[in-house]
Amino acid sequence: MHQPHGMKALDEQERLIVRHLIRDPRESDNGIGEATGVNVRTVGRKRQKLEQAGILGYFTHLDLSARGTGQFSARHLYIIQFRIGVTYKQLIEDIQREPAVRSVFTEIIFESHIAEIDGKLAMLLFIDGASDTDIVQTVQEQLIPSLLKNHGPDSIEEVQTIRVLAPVRVMRNYVLPVNVEAGYIRKDWPDEGIYVGPASGP
Repeated sequence: MHQPHGMKALDEQERLIVRHLIRDPRESDNGIGEATGVNVRTVGRKRQKLEQAGILGYFTHLDLSARGTGQFSARHLYIIQFRIGVTYKQLIEDIQREPAVRSVFTEIIFESHIAEIDGKLAMLLFIDGASDTDIVQTVQEQLIPSLLKNHGPDSIEEVQTIRVLAPVRVMRNYVLPVNVEAGYIRKDWPDEGIYVGPASGP
């Protein structure tokens, strides 16, 4: 299969290692070696190489929603579109200035992305709250004023809101209502059902 320019195709051993880590990110090199048949030293070397290249990463998800701890019972997707003139560099610099302390943004923003809509930059923000009204209030009283302060009083051109009901598929392979049980992909979920990119080869 032809690989797009600059794409790093995983070799067969890397595919085995990564597929096992998707099943259990806490697994040791020894455990992966036993499960996959790949030499434990090879597992350690290849795993470290993928981590250092930024291809392989690990995240802990604590479910604060109504299905988890119950702290938040509502989630909205906010699409905040900026006027022409607000640049990608400005947005990145603003994010980098955020202090390394817990803030309202740490608390309410579940996930965020920079996007482009019709040639203008936008922020996609998944925002959690105790209720729909709570989210609207927090956005209007804290989030929007902060963005206007950083980028100018006329920097926001449009705001759209979508009420999110429930997560389904996360990071490609975790289909929450189907294959996740007790925090892991179900043991009986087939290897073929875990996608780790196209196979290398011509």
